[in-house]
Parts: sequence; structure tokens; C-alpha cells
Amino acid sequence: MHHPSRADQSCDAFDFDTPVDRHGTWCTQWDYVEDRFGVPGLLPFTISDMDFETAPEVLSALRGRLDHGVLGYSRWRQDDFLSAIVDWYGTRHATEVTPESIVYGPSVIYQISRLLGLWSAPGDGVVVHTPTYDAFPKTIAANERRLLGCPLGDWAALERLLALPDTSVLLLCSPHNPTGHVWTEAELNRIAGLCARYGVAVISDEIHSDLAHPPHVHRPWALHGGLDERWAVVTSASKSFNIPALTGSYGIIGDAATREAYLRHLKEADGLSSPAVLSLVGHIAAYREGAPWLEALGTYLRGNLQLVADHLNKAFPPLNWTPPQAGYLAWIDVRPLEVDDEALQRELIETQKVAIMPGTPYGSPGHLRLNVGCPRAKAERGVTALIEAVRAVQRRADAA
Repeated sequence: MHHPSRADQSCDAFDFDTPVDRHGTWCTQWDYVEDRFGVPGLLPFTISDMDFETAPEVLSALRGRLDHGVLGYSRWRQDDFLSAIVDWYGTRHATEVTPESIVYGPSVIYQISRLLGLWSAPGDGVVVHTPTYDAFPKTIAANERRLLGCPLGDWAALERLLALPDTSVLLLCSPHNPTGHVWTEAELNRIAGLCARYGVAVISDEIHSDLAHPPHVHRPWALHGGLDERWAVVTSASKSFNIPALTGSYGIIGDAATREAYLRHLKEADGLSSPAVLSLVGHIAAYREGAPWLEALGTYLRGNLQLVADHLNKAFPPLNWTPPQAGYLAWIDVRPLEVDDEALQRELIETQKVAIMPGTPYGSPGHLRLNVGCPRAKAERGVTALIEAVRAVQRRADAA
């Protein structure tokens, strides 16, 4: 699946170091940092998008489509879009996907919501691994289902929850957000066996799948679900190519009846079957021409994550922090440092003037989620600010 010859693709052909000013672009991470942290103007390491321009091939394709000048209704069920996805899975993930199995959705969360409606009833349990991407609990609650949290790596708890009579769905995050864990083939086989044994449907959110770091290899759930079983992969190019503002996602659904029911709801109940044409253009260009950029991005992100590891472990050897297996989100367990969460956040915000996500929204106090999908100088500023903030809190605690 992984292509070793591409693993160390040089970043020289692409500029990830030069900052792009995102202020004044209605940017959630930069322009609206006050919404979550209460203070404007903080240097943000928060929302999981990147500060990089997308691949030049994607930008070129978008400009070409705009130059046409007509932005009327469009179709996602056409060969250019579907074949780009099929080919991407074949070449990047060594996974055969049929065009017929693919569906469109305005977002990954939309797809999850609709599939919960098809595969569960109000009050049913939905199993998720903890810590949990903060949108999952909200979506589950809004659909009147119950979240059943399973600590990551606790197989006994996973089986116990899947065996409950009212558990209908496992909502798998693969690779896992926020920890960056890449599930192994053995782990996925074990999960598949448990879900089959207890009749639990699987929704696999694989939006971070293209950002697995070697030697770790992402395996799509499509390799583990049978054609007539209740499973779906929901994903998008938005994370890997940094195009979430274009909206748009797609899914792979094994069961034909589920696909038909999903698409009927998409079109007739929600009126969302006409896609954002620039999203289609962006996906096609990314999957057809963007692989070299994506490989260079991965190399650059690994450099940022190693920088975080080097700085943190030099300052605080007890942390022994290792980079995640996928993505650009540094999930950091600061409990060994014995610092108060609230005091640390105050120091980060008031003195260091940075915004770093606390672990509490993901169900894990004593952790931080530091986004280093950014130029290296910014990443270094973030980890330096964190180190200084921890030291300041520790000094005050020692003096008290």
C-alpha cells in the first residue's frame, strides 16, 4: 500500500515555509479565535485545517473552472469524479472500489448523521473510542442516540459495549482523531469480527487517511466489510489537501439498499444532491494530479512533529512524547508535568498569547491538541510558548 519511493518526497518543489496571511478571510482559526478562547488576536493552533495553500494543481483547476464563468447546477454522479476516487483508492490504498458503491455528501458529518438515521433508532447506543473528536458527541446527541465511550486500546470494554442489546453502530475514526493512531490490519480484523458477532454496523470516518506517516499504513474499512454488510467509509480530500471551505465529501457504502435509501434522503428529504461544483473540481484535481504535493506535505509535517518532540522532550524528559502516526495534530499528555489545566490555559492565553486546544472537549483533561499544520516558524513558536507556559505554572505552584 505505501510507496517507499515517495515517502521522503522533497519539499523543495513546494513552499510550506512562507506564511500566508489568513486574517480578514472569515477564517475560523484566525479571525474567530475569540469565540472559543475569549480573547482576540491570539496566535492559533486550534481548528484542524492547515495554514498552507492547497496544491497548485488544485488551484489551477479551480481557476480554470471559474474562467468558464457559468456556475449552474452540476452532477456528482459522473465519470470524472467517480473514476478519480476509484483510481486514488487503487493507487494510494491498494483498495478496489466500484463506482457504484460511491455516494456524495455535503460533509462527512452529514453522512454520519444520515447513516445513524438508517442504521439505528432513537435511544440506541453508538460506540466511539475515547478521547473523541468533539463533533461526534454532538452529532450523536442531536440524533437522539446515546454515546458509548470506549477507551482507546481497551478491547474488553469494546466487546462489552458492542454486545449490549441496544448498541447499533460503531463510529470508528480511522486514523483516530485526536490521537493520530493508525489502526493495524490485525486491529481492524479484530474490530470487524466483534461487529459481525454482535450485529453492529460500522461507520468509518477516514478523513485523515491520506496523512498516515510511514511506516504506518492506513487500511480503508472497505477492505474489511462484506458487500451485504452494513458498513460505510465516509471521507473527503478536504483535510489532506486543505480544501474544507469548498465543502463536499463522499462515502463508500457496501450495501446497495442502504445506498439507495441514503441517496433518496439526500435528494428528496434534504434537497442536497446538487454538489458544489468547485468541490468536485478540487477533488478531481487533487486525486489526479496532487500526489507529489501531498507527499511533500507529509514530509514537512513530519519535520514539524519531530520539532515538537525534540523541544518537548528536551524541556521535559518525563513526557517522552512521540509524534502521532498520522496527521498534523500533536496530542500531548501533560499529566506527568502535574500542571493545572485551567492555570495552563490562562498562561497560554494571557502571557504567551497563543490558543492551543485543551483536552477537555475531547473528554481528556490533562491533554492538549496542538495543530502544527503550519509553517515551521509558527510551529516552533507554538511549542516554545507551551514550554514557557508550563514552566511559569510550575514556578507559581512551587512558590505557593
